[in-house]
Amino acid sequence: MRAVVPEAGPPPAPLLPRLAAEFVGTAGLVAVVVGSGIQATLLTDDVALQLLANSLATVFGLGVLIALFGPVSGAHFNPAVTLAEWWSARRGGEGVGARDAAAYVPAQIAGGIAGSVLANAMFDGALVEWSGKDRSAGNLLLAEGVATAGLVLLIFGLARTGRLRFAPVAVASYIGAAYWFTASTSFANPAVTVGRAFSDTFAGIAPASVPGFVLAQLVGAAVGLALVTVIFQRARAAADTV
Repeated sequence: MRAVVPEAGPPPAPLLPRLAAEFVGTAGLVAVVVGSGIQATLLTDDVALQLLANSLATVFGLGVLIALFGPVSGAHFNPAVTLAEWWSARRGGEGVGARDAAAYVPAQIAGGIAGSVLANAMFDGALVEWSGKDRSAGNLLLAEGVATAGLVLLIFGLARTGRLRFAPVAVASYIGAAYWFTASTSFANPAVTVGRAFSDTFAGIAPASVPGFVLAQLVGAAVGLALVTVIFQRARAAADTV
């Protein structure tokens, strides 16, 4: 129990604006990922340059979206992060409750689909074109688990140490790095994974590969939470005594 009760912060925004922020933010993120992938393939045949362009656009876009929508909804844009927050709240930590989590996840998935459709439309493609890019190999599933575990460890580590103000830069930088150090190019997000199935482009994923990716991401999120518990015990104990 805390010895001193801190002053209450501003009340959370009503649920509808938060859901709108999660929908628009996730749609924006997927539009950046898919759109920059399409643009990259139009400009060059060099796969390394395509990935570089795709990753840089994602870094900048994600950072801006987190900075913009973070004060409203927390800028999850990711069911794995939302479910991790819900679990953390159940265990006595801060985070969204069951009602909010149940609303956030569909908003994020719908946003991911909308972002892919928007990107297709901007580049004069079919609004929905199922991806044919198979990503079912075991090493890719391992990479998704690693990428998501690292993402959850980063976000909750920042929260435990009172440094969430760095989230826009830190999370965007991590995802940019993970594009290159993971074999899967770091989807690390079930909503983004579902959305990217709707575009048969550089950033796409075949619908048949989606369940494996999502499962790997959820397992990775659980591993990330376990690592947070082990690594940041001292930081949590210090915070509770403030």
